[in-house]
Amino acid sequence: MMASLPVVDSTGKKVATRDLSADVFEAKVSGALMHQVVVAAQASLRRGTHATKTRGEVSGGGKKPWRQKGTGRARQGSTRAPQWTGGGVVHGPQPRDHDIRINKKMRKGALRSALTDALQSDKLVVVNDLEFDEPKTKRAAELLDALKVGGKVLLVLAGPTDTGAAEKSFRNITGVRVAYASSLGVYEVIAADKLILTSASLDVLEGGRAEDPDERETTTDGDAE
Repeated sequence: MMASLPVVDSTGKKVATRDLSADVFEAKVSGALMHQVVVAAQASLRRGTHATKTRGEVSGGGKKPWRQKGTGRARQGSTRAPQWTGGGVVHGPQPRDHDIRINKKMRKGALRSALTDALQSDKLVVVNDLEFDEPKTKRAAELLDALKVGGKVLLVLAGPTDTGAAEKSFRNITGVRVAYASSLGVYEVIAADKLILTSASLDVLEGGRAEDPDERETTTDGDAE
C-alpha cells in the first residue's frame, strides 16, 4: 500500500491527500549509511588549518644552553627542543584536508533513508503552499502554532524565493531552520523534531515529477478534519 500524507493549508486545515513516492519514502532505513554520510558532511566543514611548529620552525635556541660535559646536568643542544618550554612540538597537527569521499549513490540513499525514517516517526507535515508577500515573523509563528509543531523544526522549501520573504519570516524564530529541497542534508533531517514540506519541495525531493492534481493530490471536501 502506497504511503500518503494529508496536505494542510496555512491554518492547519486538511485540503488534500498526497501519495508519496515509494522510492523516496519507503526506502531501507540504514543507520550505518546515514552515519557515514553525516560524518563526511561534518568533516567537510573542518577548515583543516590547525598547525604546530617543529623544533626547526620555532625561533631562538641557536646557542647551546650549557657545555656538553662537566656540569652534572643532562646534555642539551637547544632550548627549542620539545622538552623545553617554548620548544617545538613532536608529531603535532599540520594543515590537511579532512574531506571524506562519498559518492552520489550513497548520498541519495542516506537521504531517502532519513526521509523514510522521518515518515515512520511521524515527523512530516505537508503544507500546500507558503505565500509571503513580505517578511512577517508573527505570521510565521502563527503558522507554526496552527500546524502544532514545536522543538527543532526544519522548513523545507523548493528553492530560494524571489523576495526571500518566507526565509526571513522564519529565520528569527528560535528552533526553526530553513533548508532547500535540492540541497537538503541528512543531518538536518535527522536532527529535526518536525519537518514541514511544501508541495513544491516534495516534488523536488521525489525527483521533480510533473504536477498532475488528479494523480498527485485528492481534494477533500470542506468538512474534512
